[in-house]
Amino acid sequence: MTTTALSCVSLLSPAEAAGILGVKPQTLAVWRCSGRHALPYVKVGNAVKYRQSDIETWLRNRTITHSGQL
Repeated sequence: MTTTALSCVSLLSPAEAAGILGVKPQTLAVWRCSGRHALPYVKVGNAVKYRQSDIETWLRNRTITHSGQL
């Protein structure tokens, strides 16, 4: 990935990502520690960040059209 491509990546804080997903930031922390949901995240120093594109992909992959898919 080039430097130009990297500058286009939107990195979100846990609070921002949680707001998009409708959960608390603490819920994302539990998911990271437990591996309950495979939502990718990025470590930037000590900070945890989420790519907006990863959140969109994760949501798309969790979309269910009827209860028989569970």
